Amino acid sequence: MDVKEATIANLKQMDVGNKFSYLPMLPKASVLIPLFVKKGELYTLMTLRSQQLKTSAGEVCFPGGKRDPSDTDDVDTALREAQEEIGLPPAAVQVVCRLFPIINKSGLLVTPVVGFIEESFCPCPNPAEVSAIFTVPLDFFTSKKNHDAAHAAVGTLGPLHSFHFLDPDSGNQYHIWGLTAMLAILVAALALRKQPDFEVGFDCEDPLSFFQQILHKRMNKL
Repeated sequence: MDVKEATIANLKQMDVGNKFSYLPMLPKASVLIPLFVKKGELYTLMTLRSQQLKTSAGEVCFPGGKRDPSDTDDVDTALREAQEEIGLPPAAVQVVCRLFPIINKSGLLVTPVVGFIEESFCPCPNPAEVSAIFTVPLDFFTSKKNHDAAHAAVGTLGPLHSFHFLDPDSGNQYHIWGLTAMLAILVAALALRKQPDFEVGFDCEDPLSFFQQILHKRMNKL
């Protein structure tokens, strides 16, 4: 089994499908976590949000955004947003799974969608939304070398994780933190079947119960 096949097998075990359809109506959003294989290693693609945006300007994130009335489901939202932001055609994404939704700081119910893209994909950023696009080896998010963590507020997703990544292609340094960092750690741990070198706040063997507990705590406060 090659790297891609093994990764897909690992991630499909965590596919939640429609398991959370029972949740009451909340404003919804999705992010696409694009993976690809380069020289036998897993990478992910990330973006730097434009400084002109009203929310989270200048922050690193995965492609994504709010649900549109025309979207049929969470996957549709993630693929549409990725096409709008970085020019990634929906047909060029092999969707692998949906992970458990998380309520973000703005009160949106965010569903992470994981999919594979080709290494040869050449992104075309929408300057109104994205100021930079870069790729990161997935195992970067399991190493404590460039990682910091702070205690987060009660009811949030465990420690507040923070990474500093120096992009060898551009020479730019990116600060990856908050929900984006948590999602990157989660996908890295699940895809690589690897326990990170630092405390993550959840059981990498059974993360679902932890995220369900956090979700229900947040829902009870709404």
